[in-house]
Amino acid sequence: MNIYALSSGRGPSGIAIVRISGKDTLKVCKNLTKLKDINANEVNYCKFYDPNNNKVIDPEALLLWFPGPNSYTGDDLAEFQVHGSNAIINALLKALSEQDNCRLAEPGEFTKIAFQNDKIDLLKAESIGDLIHAETEIQRDQAVKLVQGNASDYYNNLREKLIKSLSYIEAKIDFAEDDLPEKVLKEVQNSIKEIHKDIHKIIEDNKIGEKIRDGFRVSITGEVNAGKSSLLNLIAKRDVAIVSDEAGTTRDVIETYLNIDGYPVILADTAGIRDAKNEVEKKGISLALGKSKEADLNIVVIDNSTKNINNDIKKMINKDTIVLLNKSDVLDKQNHKFDADTVLASVKDNTNIDKLINKIKEKLSKKFTSNNTALITRERHRVKLNECLKEIDNFLKKDQNKNLELAAEDLRLATRHLGSIVGKVDVEEILGSIFKDFCIGK
Repeated sequence: MNIYALSSGRGPSGIAIVRISGKDTLKVCKNLTKLKDINANEVNYCKFYDPNNNKVIDPEALLLWFPGPNSYTGDDLAEFQVHGSNAIINALLKALSEQDNCRLAEPGEFTKIAFQNDKIDLLKAESIGDLIHAETEIQRDQAVKLVQGNASDYYNNLREKLIKSLSYIEAKIDFAEDDLPEKVLKEVQNSIKEIHKDIHKIIEDNKIGEKIRDGFRVSITGEVNAGKSSLLNLIAKRDVAIVSDEAGTTRDVIETYLNIDGYPVILADTAGIRDAKNEVEKKGISLALGKSKEADLNIVVIDNSTKNINNDIKKMINKDTIVLLNKSDVLDKQNHKFDADTVLASVKDNTNIDKLINKIKEKLSKKFTSNNTALITRERHRVKLNECLKEIDNFLKKDQNKNLELAAEDLRLATRHLGSIVGKVDVEEILGSIFKDFCIGK
């Protein structure tokens, strides 16, 4: 079966790209262009026709033809570059649908076929999805590194070391009468311990890879009527939250996704903290306290004229906090001091908000930096690494002189868990969940 899809965005646009892949790709190309000879790996200038009535779909178009296995999918593949009006796109897709053995591709199916044809590994396939969905510079940079194979090479190298150690253990089992040198067995132990150390280092990463991919959680908490909702609107540059002089307006958690100079941030506005009697407001305050505990960074907003600060607010202030002393324009100022980064500002006059944003970037940069070659970007990777670590722990605890066969099985399982990250084992059950988030033409 041949698959086809629109790979670019919907029109109107200057150019639209439609992909087709499968064993009949060249035949379909000739049917739609009436070209007798199509040059491979070159740009072919052509017209596209509707084979049913010979009407021209696009009088000036381009065709790129990539014979397999030297194509993105590993199968024969072609790209049609046409004018990007919805009328042309719809007519071309309709013509393709009427060709024999042609159907619309499922989300991510082109990349899924590339994986199945060993053109890419599973980790790279996931990274291509991350690259497609990247919205900030730091997300793009992380996805590019993964697409280039940095993490794959690292995991494959660890796996090869495990396999090498396993081969020595199995040799010891198969040829028990031929004693392996004590030096070799000691090297196996040292190698396994080094792998254990490397994997443990990857796991203890503050989940930076996932946070870059999904967004850093920053919570705005603090006093009622201190300007929290106004701050959210100012940073978001749009009216996300309702602003009112009435205390306790915000009851639920309001979140917005922002790109703060390359940092993906999920910014949350929460209910003001005070001794409330209203049950709905109490629920909102409970949500606010919970959100502050989950956050990677808290911005605690305090009215600069406040004399007595709520004890729950004081407890929030720590090394993961930025205190924003708002309303610096008021006359009745207080000389508050906190053991945390503090910014004196006025949300109303947009004073020193740039300092606050710089402080947010600084805090995130310091807290979430990693020198790891392989960053974990998905929970699937973390689960497999933890399972691998568990099997290595089991191996190291065993007496190799008495339980050599069981120790070997521990290493086999560890190798399997590590290999499943890049797709070195049967991973059919997880392919659907990985590729379903891709766009149709990828």
